[in-house]
Parts: sequence; C-alpha cells; structure tokens
Amino acid sequence: MPKISVPKIQWLLSVLMCLGLCTVTLPTRSQALLPYSPKLDALQLEQQGLELADTAIQLVRFQQYEAALSRAELATQLAPRRFQTWFILGTLYIQQQSIDKGIASLQTALSLAPEEAGILFTLGNAYFQKGDYSAAIAKLEAGLKLKPNSPSALFDLGNAHLKSNRFSEALASYQKAVAQDKKFWPALNNIGLIKYEQGDAKGALKSWNEAVVIDKEQPEPQLAIAVALFSQGNKDQGIKLGQAALTLDSRYSDLKFLEENLWGKTLIKDTQALFASPQIQATLNKLQTTPPPSETPAKKE
Repeated sequence: MPKISVPKIQWLLSVLMCLGLCTVTLPTRSQALLPYSPKLDALQLEQQGLELADTAIQLVRFQQYEAALSRAELATQLAPRRFQTWFILGTLYIQQQSIDKGIASLQTALSLAPEEAGILFTLGNAYFQKGDYSAAIAKLEAGLKLKPNSPSALFDLGNAHLKSNRFSEALASYQKAVAQDKKFWPALNNIGLIKYEQGDAKGALKSWNEAVVIDKEQPEPQLAIAVALFSQGNKDQGIKLGQAALTLDSRYSDLKFLEENLWGKTLIKDTQALFASPQIQATLNKLQTTPPPSETPAKKE
C-alpha cells in the first residue's frame, strides 16, 4: 500500500493481529454425558476452524505463506460463520496478490461483522492495489468513521486521494496521520511529495528532513532531498546524498519504481537530471551487480 514502509510480513501480521482475530472463545460445553454421535457437531467444527486460522497466523510469522493459505481456506469451511476466518483468508490472498479473491473473502467477512473497521481498512488497501481508487476511498472512509484515529488507514486514504489527483484531500489525510503518530515518517515523506509538485520545494525539504530524522535508514526521503538540492544548484551535496540513498536501496534508481511510490512528474523530471550526472551514473553501474532487497516497501500495500 502504498506504502507504509515496513516489510510485507510485518504489515500482514499487524493486520491479522490488530483485532485479536483468533482470541475468540467458544461457549463452554456442558460436562453432562451426551449420547454418542459419530459426527462432529457444529461447535467442534467451528473450534477446529478457529484453531486452523490461528495456525495460519503462526505460519505467516515464518513466511510459510502457502501452508498458511491452505489452512486458512480450510478454516473458512469449518467455521464459515466466523468473520475471523474470512478476514485471515482475504488478507492472505491479498498478500499473495490474488486481489479479486481477497476482496471476495473480505466482503464475506464484512457481511458477518459490518462494524469491524479493520476489515474495511483492508478492503480499502485491496481496492487501492486493484487501481479502483474511488472504492478504496469509500471503504477507508467508512472504516475511519468507526475508528478515526488509525494512522495507517489515514495514510492509505491519503494515497488513494493522491492517485486520484486530489492533492488537498491527500495532504489533509497525511497531516491527520502525522497528528496521530508523530514518528509516522511515510506520511511526512508523502507530504513532501505533494508540496514539491505544488512548487513548494522549501516545504517539501522540511517534510523530508523530518522523515530522515525519524528514520535515517530510509532511502526514499534521502533521495528526494538529494534531487531537490541538486535541482536548486547544490549539486555536490545532492550527488553525495543521492549516492548514499541509492546505496541503501538500488531499486530507487528505477523511475518506474519511483512512480509506483507516488513520485510526481516534477520530481521525476528533476530526478532524471540528477541521475544523468557522471557521479550518479558511476554509482548506478557499480550497484548493477548488487541484488536488490527481496521485499518491496509496504508503502503501496
């Protein structure tokens, strides 16, 4: 999404655990002797389904996604009336980029628990990945009515507005996210992206510098700062910062990757000028032999 910049597995676990999905307890069964029945009753099946869902979450911790998915699918068969099983299955489908299957499962979860904000937030994320930004906005706004103080949901809403070229709404959403979490650097980063496109390079640099202060290991705001400085004529400092950022993550040398991370036309154009410098070209040639990190930032997830 969009792009909360944490690894996928951390995003997925945070989604699955945010509602305490598998901490649901079933009614205590009577200890009286019951007539023997060779068939498992519905309560036992449901309990097994919830246990399988819990196992799926544990498998995610070890990045065993296929095993987790198969258990989650079975969990929905054993406990089809529990929103938790459908929520977990839908989230796993999205993590595996089976977006339509994920949306269908999440819609089932929502029909069972329409007041669960986490389902709406995850649906919004799924619609964003599908490119249906109006649906993403609708789901995220509905979730925020139930849980208005979620920085990640506010951030996702900002991204959906930004992709819809609604800069004022996007900026307001990012600012609300930062108001809820002062250390939420991805929102600060994207505030900088908007301000740069609006011609406010000073304001953009302020936001990017604030993001770097929060997390000095993040290459994106560092590269954005480098581009802005280079464009303003501070070429030596821009090149130095650009080399450092690209060394942290060479994927940011790909303009398409930058566009996917919501960089606007003005910033992309100025980035091309930085990348054309001989020093940056030499850095890129050196980095070509270095394999990129295995995970994409969750900024787009």
